[in-house]
Amino acid sequence: MLIEHRGRRPRVAPDAYVAPNAVVCGDVVVGAECRILFGAVIVAEGGRVELGERAIVMEQAVVRGRTGHPAAVGRHALVGPHAHVNGAAVGEAAFLATGASVFPGAHVGAGAEVRINAVVHVNSVVPDEATVPIGWVAVGDPARILPPSDHDRIWEVQRQLDFVGTVYGIRPGSPRAEMAEITRRYAELFGHHRDDRRLD
Repeated sequence: MLIEHRGRRPRVAPDAYVAPNAVVCGDVVVGAECRILFGAVIVAEGGRVELGERAIVMEQAVVRGRTGHPAAVGRHALVGPHAHVNGAAVGEAAFLATGASVFPGAHVGAGAEVRINAVVHVNSVVPDEATVPIGWVAVGDPARILPPSDHDRIWEVQRQLDFVGTVYGIRPGSPRAEMAEITRRYAELFGHHRDDRRLD
């Protein structure tokens, strides 16, 4: 399903494939021979999304461009089922396995692998051809790749990456105040979808 969002339409190469129940919304460029499979969502909400030649986005994956953080998936890269790329860049021939998460401002290098349920944190950079093992966390620039059980070392780097500012554009505060502001901003942002127009 192709959707115009805030006056911007997806541009899909003639030889690309978008599954009937996939969603491609807004300022999205889908390159030659790309494949967007069933239930995937590619959405530009303030930031463009670009899929390079023969990029594959599998079932139920999400690729989201956001204000200040466009999303890009390089040519010959694969975004696995239930993975998400949120305002981040995935390099050429990179592999994101099932359930992988790549957060705003992050970059996954060419030929890198982010394996099942692994995380690339905000503003973190995974070098070319590096591997983030199953369930592990890449954090920092350059990324330190740590097991999830090593929370103290992850937090040591993570707290300097400004998650709340990067993802939500707000200053840290109390959890209730943060969530009130986050949901206010999201209600406004996502409310723009009320005016979307289906193109196909």
